[in-house]
Amino acid sequence: MQDFIPLILIGITFFIAVHNLKRWRRKRRLMEKYKDEVIVNGIMRKMVWQNMTSEQLQDSWGDPADVDRDIYKTRVKETWKYEKTGKNRYRKRVLLEGGEVVGWKVQ
Repeated sequence: MQDFIPLILIGITFFIAVHNLKRWRRKRRLMEKYKDEVIVNGIMRKMVWQNMTSEQLQDSWGDPADVDRDIYKTRVKETWKYEKTGKNRYRKRVLLEGGEVVGWKVQ
């Protein structure tokens, strides 16, 4: 049993190193894309904020499970839905107008 402890520690160390490398690469890619540390840190923390673009939302929370789209003469309203809990039930909804976040609901 004692022979396995160093192997387990090596495995855990390797896992942590790979995880940190992935986070570092993702942060570097986002910095190249947005060139703003505040935006990148918000995305890395999976935050949502007013006036966030749809692209930033997608980088933060990923692809929505579903999207409702209402098209009007001068604007488009969308509801991006995340974390499906049942038939047409979702834990998170983000409201966008003109490609920018205007509000959200989290249950």
